Amino acid sequence: MFEIPSFVEILDFIGTFAFAISGIRLASAKSFDWFGAYVVGLATAIGGGTLRDLLLDVTPAWMIDPMYLICTALAMFFVILFRQYLIHLNNTFFIFDSIGLALFTVVGATKSLDLGYSFWVAIIMGSITGAAGGVIRDVFINEIPLIFRKEIYAMACVVGGIVLWLCYIVGFESYISQIACGATVFIVRIIAVKYKITLPILKGEPVDDK
Repeated sequence: MFEIPSFVEILDFIGTFAFAISGIRLASAKSFDWFGAYVVGLATAIGGGTLRDLLLDVTPAWMIDPMYLICTALAMFFVILFRQYLIHLNNTFFIFDSIGLALFTVVGATKSLDLGYSFWVAIIMGSITGAAGGVIRDVFINEIPLIFRKEIYAMACVVGGIVLWLCYIVGFESYISQIACGATVFIVRIIAVKYKITLPILKGEPVDDK
């Protein structure tokens, strides 16, 4: 029977679509073929969630529900159909990546809490869900992962997770807390890039390989 998807499931679908587009968009910039672009998009979409589920000792979601494979295929067709528009929008990757980062942080943290884990675990799992897929994507396309650059990326997930925790403490409804978490991640990411806000650089002496 058809079941109405929950709020988190809707966020998961939108986040999967957004992250898949970000991966496929970068793969197209590197002149990948259709299959290669699909693989990059799928890895971006399911990478963080797979790592999260393995750490939480549950079956990865994409092995239970084919929605992730289908959603990535839809993202692939979306990029193919609207390729010319996406190419002219230089910030396309950034917007879709930020949306995916925000929504996956919510999904990862919420799933951890539903499984009975404490909030500090939920914040870490939310950050892994949001950021790990982007790391896999960047490795696949031979780029330095965003998480290892000066940009605020994974820290935006941490801040969003803390906001989710504070909302739960105050007693807000679950969906309001989740919206606040996702909005925080998105806004922190946007502001950090717009105003070039970065974390301090850890400086040290160069290592002698001899």
